[in-house]
Amino acid sequence: MSAYGEFREPFPNMEDNRFVFYGMRHYIENFVNRKWCKADVDAAEIFYKTHKAGFTPYPFPKDLFYKFINENDGYLPVTIEALPEGTVAYIHTPCFIITAEEEYSRLCTYLETILTMIWYPTCVATLSRYTRDLIERSFKKSVDDELMWLLDSRLHDFGFRGCTSVEQAVLGGSAHLLNFEGSDTMSACYHVQFHLNGGKPVGTSIPATEHSVMTAWESEEAAMLNEIEHFGDGLFACVMDSYDYDNALNVVLPKVAEAKVAKGGTIVLRPDSGDPVEAVMKGLYAAEKTFGCTTNSKGFKVINSAAVIQGDGINYQNVQKILDAVLEAKFSAMNVAFGMGGALLQKVNRDTMSFATKLSHLVYANGEERDVMKTPKTSSAKTSLPGRLFVCRESPGAPPMVYPLGDPACKGMEPVLKVVYNKRPIPGVFDDFETVRERVRREWAAIPPNGKPIAPQLQTKINNILRSRGHKV
Repeated sequence: MSAYGEFREPFPNMEDNRFVFYGMRHYIENFVNRKWCKADVDAAEIFYKTHKAGFTPYPFPKDLFYKFINENDGYLPVTIEALPEGTVAYIHTPCFIITAEEEYSRLCTYLETILTMIWYPTCVATLSRYTRDLIERSFKKSVDDELMWLLDSRLHDFGFRGCTSVEQAVLGGSAHLLNFEGSDTMSACYHVQFHLNGGKPVGTSIPATEHSVMTAWESEEAAMLNEIEHFGDGLFACVMDSYDYDNALNVVLPKVAEAKVAKGGTIVLRPDSGDPVEAVMKGLYAAEKTFGCTTNSKGFKVINSAAVIQGDGINYQNVQKILDAVLEAKFSAMNVAFGMGGALLQKVNRDTMSFATKLSHLVYANGEERDVMKTPKTSSAKTSLPGRLFVCRESPGAPPMVYPLGDPACKGMEPVLKVVYNKRPIPGVFDDFETVRERVRREWAAIPPNGKPIAPQLQTKINNILRSRGHKV
């Protein structure tokens, strides 16, 4: 029996149907690789006997679990193939395939709920990448070529406190780190550095005040002078709206400018309320007035050792609005950074890209094989793929394509999906984080924004099944 998982719809309101696959390692290592023992099964049996709405205990195949504990050392007797972490593909490309054989076939979709959860880190990784594209377009217009490396820090993860759990913050925060270096989700940075990347750093942040710091001092001026004293020789951020944003920009900032300039570092002004576009522009104009600016080779203004970061209410849509206003005023995009919190790590769900896991093929006890395909007449978007599937690249660097397994056109082609669990854990099966990062960069640049991954041979098979069931094709 075989089942597979796929994204069925593109990110809403995007003219792009690519996704960045990420997160399978977490679910394999923390859930699938787990070794069952008889005590686990006994506890599960007690639970399911009491988990009932009427007088019938909830079904639980206790004997099947005892069987693989005895025969397979407690490991789930299934095989899982998955896209390598960081793979860029089009929607409808199978992200993973689960296969179970003979009497263990009942376990094929047992893992559906857990593995379907890869929708979350993949959605975050994809949204973060879309936002990088957006910022990069403004960078190419307004930032000198030798400073394009600054792009890596221009979308900062502010989302930890908006998450429902530390696990969510680690998953979503690490997905963002595929595309950017800036993050205040320290749990994600720590996890990636020491668990996924061999101790090599992957994220960065800077000293920054927040409102508790600013309001604890007798005045904003005193708070800013203290920050300048301790961190003024480097890059540091200061929140500016604890009382009166306009006053902080136009009165307080000029008072501390001499101390800041003497230290030689760069101050990042952070508004945290009001209209995001207006707040950023006020900050840029005040910084220009206080510290001056130069004009770069592309004709845009670069403020001297100062910038603005907008971290309140940021989402994909208003990042574009802010950048449009910044460039219209002839400021370089390098003067602005963005902190995205809830919109990055929290405001996505399984329906964002409509992820689902579906059965596609089974073998009956008598050896008869049957392809399985969901074809609801009330929702064609929920149509699934039939049969055993093969994902390959038709040429090096090409996007993954989906064929029927065994199709002659695939002869000699290497499978894109790799076995990540084969009836027991496989040591060393996952790449380190830097390798995954590089895969995202390389494949996102190589694969066009829109494409169809279903090979003609598979599409013909789908159409034939649809016609046989009375669907219009």
